[in-house]
Amino acid sequence: MSEDEEYWEKSPAAARMGKAAEHLVAAFAILATGGELNVSTSLVDDEGVDLVFHRRGSSTTLAVQVKARMSTASQVQQDRLMASVRSQTFRPRSDLDLLFVAVNVEQGVIMKAWLIPGPAFGAMVSKPNSRGRFRFSASMKPASMDRWTPFRLEAAELPRRILTRLGELEEGPASNQ
Repeated sequence: MSEDEEYWEKSPAAARMGKAAEHLVAAFAILATGGELNVSTSLVDDEGVDLVFHRRGSSTTLAVQVKARMSTASQVQQDRLMASVRSQTFRPRSDLDLLFVAVNVEQGVIMKAWLIPGPAFGAMVSKPNSRGRFRFSASMKPASMDRWTPFRLEAAELPRRILTRLGELEEGPASNQ
């Protein structure tokens, strides 16, 4: 299936829900930091960047690709978040993080999140599959210790972690290792 066919095959509801999840993340980050964080969105998502965060009074930015899964999905109901990242748009760089979120659609809240710096994600994933996708699969169970556990966050931790990542970028390359 070509990229164009795949785009048109995607459910309009799925695209709406994904965009809503991005806005949920953005609004939550602004509110939970008392306006210290600001967020910009992309008009076109052809470079794998959905949100761009920056701290008030700073020019440093953190680009974020958001992959959301809803509580109605069978894998999320089984405490697992699975997603894929297109190899065509993913280029590991220090100012790009991948954010995987499970969203409770009934309550309109983030359940769990994984904020993974691009270089770490690039080092931890294997080769893309036959469709050019990197696979992400992580347990949402509190006691799990899979390879993504160091990046797993409770919803309330996410805004502060974004501020921490911006601080690392402001300090320079030596701090983002």
